Amino acid sequence: MINLQNFVQAQYAKRIEDCSDKELYYALLAFTKQRSASKCTNDQKKKLYYISAEFLIGKLLSNNLINLGLYDEVKDQLAAAGKDLIAIEDVELEPSLGNGGLGRLAACFLDSIASLGLNGDGVGLNYHFGLFRQLFEYHQQSTQPNNWITPQSWLTESSISYQIPFANFTLTSKLYDIDVPGYKTERKNRLRLFDLGSVDNNIIYDGIEFDKEDIYRNLTLFLYPDDSTDQGKILRIFQQYFMVSNAAQLLIDEAIAKGSNLHDLADYAVVQINDTHPSLVIPELIRLLEIKGISFDEAVDIVKSMTAYTNHTILSEALEKWPLDFLRKVVPHLVPFIEELDRRAKAIKDDPAVNIIDNEGRVHMAHMDIHYGYSINGVAALHTEILKNSELKAFYDLYPEKFNNKTNGITFRRWLMHANPQLAGYLDELLGHGYHHDASQLENLLTITGTKDLKAHLEDIKAHNKRKLQRHIQKTQGVQVNPESIFDVQVKRLHEYKRQQMNVLYVIYKYLDIKAGNIPARPLTIFFGGKAAPAYTIAQDIIHLILVLSQVIQNDPDVSPYLQLVMIENYNVTEASFLIPATDISEQISLASKEASGTGNMKFMLNGALTLGTDDGANVEIHDLVGDDNIYIFGEDSQTVIDHYANGTYNSYDYYQREQIKPLVDFITSDVVRNAGGIDERLWRLQRRLQHEDHFMTLLDLEDYIQTKETMLKDYEDRDKWLDKVIVNIAKAGFFSSDRTIEQYNEDIWHLEK
Repeated sequence: MINLQNFVQAQYAKRIEDCSDKELYYALLAFTKQRSASKCTNDQKKKLYYISAEFLIGKLLSNNLINLGLYDEVKDQLAAAGKDLIAIEDVELEPSLGNGGLGRLAACFLDSIASLGLNGDGVGLNYHFGLFRQLFEYHQQSTQPNNWITPQSWLTESSISYQIPFANFTLTSKLYDIDVPGYKTERKNRLRLFDLGSVDNNIIYDGIEFDKEDIYRNLTLFLYPDDSTDQGKILRIFQQYFMVSNAAQLLIDEAIAKGSNLHDLADYAVVQINDTHPSLVIPELIRLLEIKGISFDEAVDIVKSMTAYTNHTILSEALEKWPLDFLRKVVPHLVPFIEELDRRAKAIKDDPAVNIIDNEGRVHMAHMDIHYGYSINGVAALHTEILKNSELKAFYDLYPEKFNNKTNGITFRRWLMHANPQLAGYLDELLGHGYHHDASQLENLLTITGTKDLKAHLEDIKAHNKRKLQRHIQKTQGVQVNPESIFDVQVKRLHEYKRQQMNVLYVIYKYLDIKAGNIPARPLTIFFGGKAAPAYTIAQDIIHLILVLSQVIQNDPDVSPYLQLVMIENYNVTEASFLIPATDISEQISLASKEASGTGNMKFMLNGALTLGTDDGANVEIHDLVGDDNIYIFGEDSQTVIDHYANGTYNSYDYYQREQIKPLVDFITSDVVRNAGGIDERLWRLQRRLQHEDHFMTLLDLEDYIQTKETMLKDYEDRDKWLDKVIVNIAKAGFFSSDRTIEQYNEDIWHLEK
C-alpha cells in the first residue's frame, strides 16, 4: 500500500488537495522514477541491443504507473483529494523521439521485452526536438521545434560517455537512460539515449531551419533532418554513425564487464538493426574488434553471428543508399571496412541486385545488413513473402535460411489499459485479468452468453469515448464535433502510398452527393491526422486540400449537418490515445503490396473499430483471423498491383476519364475550393499528379473504395450485426500483442534467457 500523501508532503510541505496539477505531475514523476529505480535489471549473460533511430514512446506517467502496478492506487488517492490523474498527465510533454509506425513499434517492443523479463535495451539518440511540432496556418502545414526536455524529466544522466571519431574531429558523447519497467515484474530494462553536450538550441531559426554543417551544435537537435540537400544527407550520416558507434562501444564494454574475451562476444550480445538507419553498426563493430586485437576474418564471423536485421519497407527510396563520397567526408576510417565487405560479398555473387557498393558508388545499407547478418525478417506475412519472391528475391535465393517473418504487434498496456480504461475494465469483469499477460485469452469473449448485455456495454463505452474525444478536440483545436455521428479515422504519416488522397476524393464524393440531395442516414465525421516531411511537396499538398475542404464543408449549410472533416493538428501518441478508442471505421487503405505491416490497424481492431482496407500488410492477417464478414476489404490484390508495375499496364488518365472519377478529381481545382482559401499551385499540382502520374494507383481502387465505404455506412445502421463484427474483432486482436511478437523474436532469433 503506497502513501502518496506522505510523498507529496515531503516534496512540497503541503497536502495533495493544495497542490497544482503541475506540482502533482512533478511529484508523481519523482515518485514513479523512484519506484522504477528500485527494480533490478536482468543480469543474464546474453543481452539484446535493439538499435533504432526512433522510439515513439509517448507520455510515460500513466504507462509506467500501469506497469509498476500502481495506477489504480494512485488514481484513487488523487481522486479522494479531488484531483484527476488525466488532467495531471496533461502537464507532461510528450517525448519527441519518433515519427510514425517504426518508432511506435520500437516503443511497444521495449515494453514487451521488459514485461517478458528478457535482457534487452533500446539504443538511440536523445533528439532535443524530435521530428517537429506540426501547426496549421493558412490551410497549410507549418513546422516548429517540438521541445520536450525539461530540467525534471524521465531522462536520467549516466556517467557513461564515449569518444566518437569523425573525419576532422572527435566528439564526446553523454548517455541518458529512461527506465522501461516490465508489466508487474520485478525487472526493468532501459532506453539508452546518446547525446552531445555541445548541442545548442539557439542555432534554430525560421521554424526548424538550422545550420546543417555545424555538427558540434546540431547533431542531436532533430530527428530526420531534411535530406533534400547534400548537407542534410551528410548530417544524417553523422547522426547514424554517432548512434551506432556509441551502441557498439557500450555493447563491447558491457560484455567485457561480464567476462567476455570478445572472441565469444556473440554469447554476450545480439544486435537487432531496426530498419536501415543503424546499418553502420556492422562495419563499426568489425573496426572496434580489430582494434581490440581480433583479426578481420574473425571479427566478420563474430558480427555475422550476432547481428539481425528487420526490414520495414519495400519502397526502394526508403532503403538507404549513401554515396561513398559522403561516407568518406564523415567516417573515412569506416570506408575501407565497407569496401572490403563489398569485395567479399561480390566474391560470393557479383550481381547488381545484391552488391553492397553499386556502379554509382552508393552503399546499399540493407544489402550490407543481409550479407553480414544472420537473420532477416519482414513484419507481416504478406510483406515477408513479397521480400522473398520479389523485392529481395536475389538475396532469398542466396540465403534462404536467413529469412523469416515476425508479424508486428502492439502493447495492450498502452493501447487498451491506458487508452481505453472503460473497455479494459469491462473486459476484466468478463474475462478476468489473464489476458493482460496472455492476450490470446481475449478469444474467450466469443464464448460469452447473453450478448445483448455485452453489446449494450460496448455501445456505452464507444459513446463515452466519442464524448471524451469531442471534449479533447474542443479544448485543443476549438473544433466542435458531433459525437452522435460515425467516426471514420485515417491517422498515419502522410505518404502517397498510404493514399490519404483517395480518402479525400471520397470526401469530395460525399460532399457532392449530399449537395445533390442524398441525405445520409447518420452524420459522418472523417478525421485525418499525420505529418508530412517538409521536403515532400505532394504530401503537403494533400494536407492543404484536406484543410481547405474542411472549410468548404463547414461553411456550407446544406452539407455541414451531415458531413464534417477534421484534421488533427500535431498527431502523436497522445492524440492517438483519444482517437483510437472513439473510432468506428479504421481506414487502412494503402496500395496493396506497399504497406509492410501497419500497427494502427491492430490498435483500432482491439478498441472495437472495423477495418476498411486493402489486402495489404497486416490487414491480410486481420482478414484471415476475423473472416470475410467482419472486415471490409476492397481494391486490387498485391499480385495484380505488382503485375501493373512490372508490365506498365496502369494508366491513371484512363481512370481519370471515368464517369464517377472525373468530377471528383476536377473538383480539386474548382472555384468552390479555390475560393475557400485554396492555393492554385498546390491544387493544380495535386490534380495533375492524380491525372498523369499517380504512382501509387489511387484511381485504380477509387470506385471500389467508394462503394465499399457506402456499404459500410449502411451496415452501421444495423447495430446488432455491426456489434457482432466488433466483438469478433476485439476477440481476435490477441494475436497482435507485441508480447507474442517478442516471444517469436526471442525463440527464433535472439535466444535470450528469462
